[in-house]
Amino acid sequence: METLTAPTVSGHSATHFEEQLDAALVMNALLNTDGRAAISDKGTGRAILVLHGGGGVSTVFGLSQALVAQARVILPTHPGFDGTPRPAHLASVTELAHFYLTLLEKLGLDDVVVIGSSIGGWIAAEMAVINASRIKGLILLNSVGIQVPGETLTDVSRLTPPELIRLASHNPELILRNMPPPTAERQAIQAANAASLAAYTKSTSMMAPGLREKLALVAVPVLVLWGESDGIAAPNYGKAYAEAFAKGKFELITEAGHLPQIEQPARVLAHIENFISELDSAA
Repeated sequence: METLTAPTVSGHSATHFEEQLDAALVMNALLNTDGRAAISDKGTGRAILVLHGGGGVSTVFGLSQALVAQARVILPTHPGFDGTPRPAHLASVTELAHFYLTLLEKLGLDDVVVIGSSIGGWIAAEMAVINASRIKGLILLNSVGIQVPGETLTDVSRLTPPELIRLASHNPELILRNMPPPTAERQAIQAANAASLAAYTKSTSMMAPGLREKLALVAVPVLVLWGESDGIAAPNYGKAYAEAFAKGKFELITEAGHLPQIEQPARVLAHIENFISELDSAA
């Protein structure tokens, strides 16, 4: 296995780096391949870790760019997504959570706000359950991962991209009209993303047995933002997610679906800024 030098972060400044961080240096205990995780690290100030959903890093790119003006934003691409390799030993959401906790340690970060969209929110929740010592607060955007009595998650594994957009969006026709024509490269990436998502979630139907009960042990504040028109996970599922945390708060985002950060970016950003301000004032 090739051994690479991890990025130097102690002198982090406004001159940003975009590096390939050797996955083995991040999670030696799990990874014994030469897989690499793409990491973008931009901005200065409070550290925010942004974890994307099954659609890849583009689902949170706009939000991350908006946050860079006021914070240090770490935006990784989950191994196996968007053309990155997925090491065989990284094969569950829990292992991804350990991976990112170790990333925070390697970067020397504390008081981190972790933002997760969809499966990214599931990863964030697992991180806080495992070890929240470096986490200041969580922000979950239409997250999956828990079992809620009477609530189900729609199986999207066999849907085409247009079908998924119609299910998950408040205004799907607007999004579909503005979609670029599919290319062979893009279709290959989408197929690889779907395969990686299936590998991480296995046969859990996007729900981890027992996770909801563990969330009560998480002591940090949690903001759950939910697009009202989500056809994958209904608002009642989101409310149950927030209620499972000791310090959970639920906010409904109207005229938005599974990706409220895309359909209502200004409102989502305002909620995030207010939440972080409350975290800082309580410190």
